[in-house]
Amino acid sequence: MKVLLIGATGYLGSAVADSLTEAGHQVVELARPGDDRPGQGRERRVGDLTDPRSLTQAVTSDIDAVINMATPSGDAETDAAAVAALTEPLRGTGKVFLYTSGVWVLGATGPDPADENAPTNPVPIVGYRPTIERQVLATAEDGVRALVIRPGIVHGRGGGIPALLVNLAREHAAPRFVGEEAVRWPMVHVDDLADLFVVAVERAPAGTLWHGVTEPAVAVHDLASAAGRAAGVSAEPRGWPLDQASETLGAAFADALTLDQSVSGDAARDKLGWSPRREGAVADLLEGSYR
Repeated sequence: MKVLLIGATGYLGSAVADSLTEAGHQVVELARPGDDRPGQGRERRVGDLTDPRSLTQAVTSDIDAVINMATPSGDAETDAAAVAALTEPLRGTGKVFLYTSGVWVLGATGPDPADENAPTNPVPIVGYRPTIERQVLATAEDGVRALVIRPGIVHGRGGGIPALLVNLAREHAAPRFVGEEAVRWPMVHVDDLADLFVVAVERAPAGTLWHGVTEPAVAVHDLASAAGRAAGVSAEPRGWPLDQASETLGAAFADALTLDQSVSGDAARDKLGWSPRREGAVADLLEGSYR
């Protein structure tokens, strides 16, 4: 398949590009106008998420799938217009449009793992994303193989939010976490998640939504402790008051880090044959890519 990948140079996007290529697919990068950074030897097209016409022009008839991994603009109308522009050329073709959302749209989930049928209750930083999800999935009625993936908190390759925990441990000379010690995060290794994108593009039915999660609920205390070890800090983890964290990280992001969540990714394993095989988040921090 020839896949137009939006966000191909990002943390997750680069992993997805690698997995698609390894699976035999051809990746086409969408770059912003004026972006002259060296590429990876892939075909590159130009488009801007604030310019719907440029997006539609990038989805030519030779494109078999579009994966949108771009960071949301923060403006609901802009992102909705981008989705409409990207899906317009795909209508009636049965070709793939895959939108990347996230588990924060679920809000605090309670003790039992939330599956794909759980109601959404988004925190402010992802407030309008459920609306975009519905917009994407509705295009299945117009002949688009529309898909949504909600990743958990991504780790691996030394990046993502766990890298923030390592940096905080260094800066504060003690592991830090925002909010309550009992908070849990659903986790997934970036390369396992990239594999899920590949199997979804290859075989997921139209109009379906999937959770990209391998560990449903990892205690943030354990993650912070492991991050401290990775940073060479031996002190016990300490809570970082939300008001102080908000001053440094921004209120919306800091608030999201306080979410206590348990999320199931079993459906993708059972129905798509997704086979995660990388180490868990705590082991990755202690022994893997963050050392």
